[in-house]
Amino acid sequence: MTLASVDPVHRSRRNSGYDVERVRADFPILSRKVHGRPLVYLDSAASAQKPRAVIDTMSRFMEEDYANIHRGVHFLSQRSTDAFEAARAKVARFLNAAKADEIVFTRNATESINLVAQSWGRKNLGPGDEIVLTELEHHANIVPWQMLRAEKGFEIRVAPIDDTGQIRLDETAKLIGPRTKLVAISHMSNALGTILPVREIVRMAHAQGAVVLVDGCQAAVHKQVDVQSLDADFYAFSGHKLYGPSGIGVLYGKYALLEAMPPYQGGGDMIDRVTFARTTFKEPPHRFEAGTPAIVEAIGLAAAIDYLADLSPVLVADHEDEVLAYATERLSAIDGVTIHGTAAEKGAIISFTMAGAHAHDIATILDQQGVAVRAGHHCAHPLMDRLGVTATARASFALYSTKAEADALVEAVGQVKRIFKL
Repeated sequence: MTLASVDPVHRSRRNSGYDVERVRADFPILSRKVHGRPLVYLDSAASAQKPRAVIDTMSRFMEEDYANIHRGVHFLSQRSTDAFEAARAKVARFLNAAKADEIVFTRNATESINLVAQSWGRKNLGPGDEIVLTELEHHANIVPWQMLRAEKGFEIRVAPIDDTGQIRLDETAKLIGPRTKLVAISHMSNALGTILPVREIVRMAHAQGAVVLVDGCQAAVHKQVDVQSLDADFYAFSGHKLYGPSGIGVLYGKYALLEAMPPYQGGGDMIDRVTFARTTFKEPPHRFEAGTPAIVEAIGLAAAIDYLADLSPVLVADHEDEVLAYATERLSAIDGVTIHGTAAEKGAIISFTMAGAHAHDIATILDQQGVAVRAGHHCAHPLMDRLGVTATARASFALYSTKAEADALVEAVGQVKRIFKL
């Protein structure tokens, strides 16, 4: 079985320029209508839509090759096991990990971060220790550390951002010291799109002997990630934001760290030998994958990675940057619209507010125009507090987004102004 096989039409696109309309044809859901209008899907930062290549690969696998993995000797179990482990190897190449055994499959990036907190953190953090987060963090990279702090008694320090939404490296350097055991940071903010200078922060942390965990949920979609070049100790992302299915996440960890970590959950395939007296565990990554994993979803994630590679990450990034710049220029020209997050280095996200209209009202009116955006705190309450707002409307762009959709967004924002007489 060939994982995530892509049809010859897709293959012929490589190095032939970026044709967004042909790309859009690969995503069945983009042809539907919402409230009688063509769907303008600008919520990809929450969850991206799925190309036909992913949908068909998962369906074909379930129809032809599905069985439980690792424990069976029959033909289908061997086929499924080979496909699942091939997916792991593909993820390793996607991140440029040193080897496939540095890739742990989880349910999502949130579970990946919780795994690090409950395994590495529980073993290595205690009273007198410090960890450093940033004001840009998603709740998934705040709450697990707070829960562990309540038990272990370490201190959480927070690196500030400037008014553009970029991390203040001067203040960050002051926070990272000899008591710092961990620095846990986003690679790209889900709320503002800010891309953090991860390499420099990693160098600061390692100079003090600290370990670095990177939440890469957004960056893995929009940037070519090389964990060896970044020198990140842990890197987490989710499949559903990467044009793959939900229910599958990834934790990359340097093997020496994973090898020294105790299991996170018990049972199933993570064991080596069980007696009522004691249990011994498998080596990483299997030590951290208790029970039946998300087999079909791992196959789908591999298909999504193949799909992205076929389109060329460089061409995709250039296209997204172009759409982001166009949409930013057009929205900025609307009186009463404030864009939050204007860092020089940012990905395809625009968070905005409008004087006189709540973000939820903005999103509701946009939805009636067929434009899907996210509204709320974006799982980033501390960041909203820093910005001085309760919520923002967030338009997030993807490899299938177009300038025409940016125009539709602007037109729909105009409808908000008309309704609220702004």
